[in-house]
Amino acid sequence: MKLLEWSSKEIFASYGIPVQRGFLARNLEEVERALDNLEFPVVIKAQVPVGGRGKAGGVKLANSREEALEKAKAIFSLEIKGIPVKKVLVAKAEDIKREYYVGITLDRRFSKPVFITSKEGGVDIEEIAQRNPSAIIRKYIDEPLKGFEARELSFEVFDDPDLALQAADIYLKLSRVYFDHDCQLAEINPLALTSDGTLKALDAKIIIDDNALFRQNDLLKYRDEDYENPDEEEAKDAGLSFVKLEGNIGCMVNGAGLAMATMDVIKYWGGEPANFLDVGGSSNPEKVKKAMEIILRDRNVKVVFINIFGGITRCDDIAKGLIEAFNYMKINVPVVVRLTGTNEDIGREMLEKSGLPIKTSSSMSEGARLAVSLTKTGSQP
Repeated sequence: MKLLEWSSKEIFASYGIPVQRGFLARNLEEVERALDNLEFPVVIKAQVPVGGRGKAGGVKLANSREEALEKAKAIFSLEIKGIPVKKVLVAKAEDIKREYYVGITLDRRFSKPVFITSKEGGVDIEEIAQRNPSAIIRKYIDEPLKGFEARELSFEVFDDPDLALQAADIYLKLSRVYFDHDCQLAEINPLALTSDGTLKALDAKIIIDDNALFRQNDLLKYRDEDYENPDEEEAKDAGLSFVKLEGNIGCMVNGAGLAMATMDVIKYWGGEPANFLDVGGSSNPEKVKKAMEIILRDRNVKVVFINIFGGITRCDDIAKGLIEAFNYMKINVPVVVRLTGTNEDIGREMLEKSGLPIKTSSSMSEGARLAVSLTKTGSQP
């Protein structure tokens, strides 16, 4: 679950991390009320769960009420990476002397959280890593930082002892946020040195591990349905894993690893996956029906590729669910099916006897190649 900047800052502030004074606004009237409580200049920041807001015009400085309202109106009219802006953060603008970076994320190569800090901030950490790798300081951690660890890290970044001690306190608190809330990411970028000599979190990003939400009930109030994909939420309720992508080949698989391999093979043959949809290990035909329903809501889908490697999942149950889906809804795109594993012969026989316009394949690569070719020929079932 991705938290927006305002909610991430609210959590940071509850731990004593210094943040800008600001107010969330959902319309121009709320922007006006926020301005009543702030001194100029102010900054108006689009609240969307994607990066690149500044480059897209979603972050604006304003020196007067009229200018602030004009810029807020412009930001509310934006779409940033396809996401309409429905909320803005109106905050006190700070006089920035220098920017730094600090964040904690999961390094999947080592299956451990890594604390990252740098003398350079305000840009993507990946950009810093490419341009100046020596500017990045890393420390792998299994628990919140201890005081001496935070100070060791901060004194590598800050020459001024006063700033180093300020930073150490922030490092400690950020590490507690990360572990207390089952985060996948807790990031401050930039951590800014302001004109009054203090360090403040001028931007904030938190991503919570969805698998830990059952023990993070207090964070559910930050879930923002305005920015969540309703199909993904419906799929989750049905026991499916679904992520919408930008291509035109709908993918139904069993297992996340197989899903990734399927998308790779589709790309290899020159195609573009429209989604990641994992029906899991269940042999429930109803899941197949629901999966087809969700996939076909995407008007960009020209072909559906069903790629099943049956172990716990039975291929005959997948075939039964697909047949029921054809009877349940109108399917106007080609469907390619690869069934391998438990009861694969029974599943293929069921599909062949059904008389439905389904193309079968004995291998993943051949099935993917066929699906890609059908997107180009425009064939209909």
